Amino acid sequence: TPLALAAQNGHLNVVEVLLQKGIDSESGSVLFDAAASGNPDIISLLLDHGADPNLPLYSGHLPIHRVAYHGHVLALEHLIPVTTPEAVKESGMSPLHSAAAGGHAHCVEMLLRAGFDPNFMLHPRVRRGYDDERRSALYFAVSNNDLQCTRLLLEAGAMVNQDPINCLQVALRQGNYEMINTLLKFGANVNYYSRVNTTHFPSALQYALKDEVMLRMILNHGYDVKRCFDLKKQQLPIQRFSYVCLILVSVFVSLLSF
Repeated sequence: TPLALAAQNGHLNVVEVLLQKGIDSESGSVLFDAAASGNPDIISLLLDHGADPNLPLYSGHLPIHRVAYHGHVLALEHLIPVTTPEAVKESGMSPLHSAAAGGHAHCVEMLLRAGFDPNFMLHPRVRRGYDDERRSALYFAVSNNDLQCTRLLLEAGAMVNQDPINCLQVALRQGNYEMINTLLKFGANVNYYSRVNTTHFPSALQYALKDEVMLRMILNHGYDVKRCFDLKKQQLPIQRFSYVCLILVSVFVSLLSF
């Protein structure tokens, strides 16, 4: 509609004229369209004319998700007070997920100050859209290699071991020492097991074997080295046994070098 196009492109004067002409601002997703431009005056004007901030798209997204994802902090200020917890819960995702996905630390910080839960987990119907079935806003931040958003979420109480693929595994794979150290400091489980890892020892070792700094990090934070040498009860096919032997040799050589 003309109103939606004007709102989406941030044309405040056009929006004002259309509203004065009696164009309905309460129907459809006009507020969601306005969230694309992030013009706080347009959003405020639409709210004053009855636009519903709790009306989701078919995907479940609310206007607050869109402004958070795009980093429109002034628009976010307008939408936080009028977006209900019930609408957020029904959507299956928090605007914190959106802000972290977009990499906007200022939006993450504002949402946390407003009381949004850093441990709100994606609903299963939303998780199915991701191959890794991620749950937490923290996972989005770590996946983006975004240390600032990661720290904000952790300092606000985000739990670090809640995703099917451990956040620490993602950081180890990226090789970001500062991210790894931050996650470990906040209690990341160094002895996690990857669901796609068929070895019987904690998975972090696979990413640290060729990097002395990472190897020292995981060992200093309680990596269970003994599990690497406990083969008595394992029934391994010959290919897996050969692989485990290679791992054990590497661990032994690494430990000798300490």
